[in-house]
Formats: sequence, C-alpha cells, structure tokens
Amino acid sequence: MPKLFKDQQISNDDFQILQQDPGEPVLPEGNVLLPVSSIDYAITANGLHKGQVGIWFDSSDEPETVANVLNQFEVIAVNFPKFMDGRGYSLARLLRERLDYRGDIRAIGDILVDQLYYLKRCGFSSFRLREDQNPDYALAVLTTFSTDYQTAADELPPVYRLRHQL
Repeated sequence: MPKLFKDQQISNDDFQILQQDPGEPVLPEGNVLLPVSSIDYAITANGLHKGQVGIWFDSSDEPETVANVLNQFEVIAVNFPKFMDGRGYSLARLLRERLDYRGDIRAIGDILVDQLYYLKRCGFSSFRLREDQNPDYALAVLTTFSTDYQTAADELPPVYRLRHQL
C-alpha cells in the first residue's frame, strides 16, 4: 500500500485513485479519488458512498471550472505525472489562495521526498510518496529550513518580517 505523509506522520494511503469515471452507480469499497472530469458523478457519490470521495486534478486541469463545489470534498489531490512538471505547485496555490479551499490538498504521482518542503509551501497538506522513496527521510525534509525569504501559501512569516520584530 502506498505511504502517505501527513501531519508529520507516515501512514498507509487507503484512497484508491480511479483513472476514469467508473460509469456505474456503485464505487469500489473504501475511500476513492475520482478525476475532476467526473465532478458531477463525484458530487452525487459524495453523499451516497460509505467511504470518503475526493477528486483529483491532473496538472493541465483548470480548478476554476469547478470552484463552486470544491469545498464539498475533504480531499483534493493534484497529480504530478513527472517530478519535473511544476504545474501542480501552481494548482495548489490557486486552490488555497484564490479559491479558498481549506481541506486536504494531496500531492500524488511522481512525488520525491526532496520536493516535500516546497510542495508544503505551495499549499499541499499531504503527500503520497513514490514507492522508492524513504518515508523516514520525509520527516527530516520538512524541517530543513528554519526561515523563508518569501511569502507563500503556508503563511509562514518571511525572514524580512521577522527582522523587524527584533
């Protein structure tokens, strides 16, 4: 089972990621993430399914198209098809800052431990680690830096604001 890093803890990620609309009224048992292209199906299933229902965006999807229903979901995932694809960072910032989504934004796909700190700064709150990544190392990565030079979605004060507090 894939590892999930959330709230400084590592656990098993029990969400199934469906690649397309199941096309039938019954979802598989447990927690599921449906593609944003199936948003209408996901809204209906959210109230009827016994497990949690979330949605996932591919890096090329536009979150503004479903902005009015985002807060109906406790989990929204953003897929990184390749670790070098940075569009997911922008997607998380849009979800947090412009669309005011307050639930769990999960990074899925080709996620490396070295990206976690920067993903968190952009608004991600949980991370589904790639199978070959060391989950114990993930705990250390998020505390690598004690201060930041610029503002970000995580709302930590940048170093220039800290300087004026002394």
